[in-house]
Amino acid sequence: MTIKVLDEKVISQIAAGEVVERPASVVKELLENALDAGSTQISIEIKNGGISLIRVSDDGTGIPEKETDIAFERHSTSKIDSLLDLQHISSLGFRGEALPSIAAVAQVQMSTYFSGEATGTCVSLDNGQLISHDFQSRSPGTTITVSNLFRKIPARLKFLKSENTEGSRISEIVSQYTLAFPEVRYNLISDGKTILRTPGSGKLLDSAIAVYGNETAQNMLEIKNIPESWIAQLIK
Repeated sequence: MTIKVLDEKVISQIAAGEVVERPASVVKELLENALDAGSTQISIEIKNGGISLIRVSDDGTGIPEKETDIAFERHSTSKIDSLLDLQHISSLGFRGEALPSIAAVAQVQMSTYFSGEATGTCVSLDNGQLISHDFQSRSPGTTITVSNLFRKIPARLKFLKSENTEGSRISEIVSQYTLAFPEVRYNLISDGKTILRTPGSGKLLDSAIAVYGNETAQNMLEIKNIPESWIAQLIK
């Protein structure tokens, strides 16, 4: 086989495979974007374990209309600007791979409103191709809907587990972020049923109660002033 440059569509799907392995990967990337946008409320809705539908809505800063299309181009990001910024990363993600990777393997719609603009913006993509760019009224923040994940890539679709298993992985991801950011209010809905809701009080115990139940959470011990050397050992 001769050496040649791959087609851009093939390149995009290979890159997508490094970011989007399963529905939980999509939820993780969208959650991190919502948190980096300064959201105080995040709602996650899934259907069929996230295979048919993933919808993440937030009340963050939103995206300016002129930037909505470029947001789906590879390596486009608002989180770093120069090589020097790589030494001071303070966000959850910065590579600019999440949205284009998700859009390369699913149908995606993004609705967003950036404070100060006359109206909101809605863009739709199908397997990485821009289908529409419209305007609509909405509250501040962003909603991203991902439908029919891996619909046109059956080879990857068949490696997913059952809908219940994929849904459980999403629940686990969301639970982790509720504990890491207890000041944010989360609502996780699966097939029309609310399975996790947190108050966003900023108190870790309140989030632990929502995730593990009152009895388990009340039996937990709070540990303060952990030496950095201990933390380093724990995360190795």
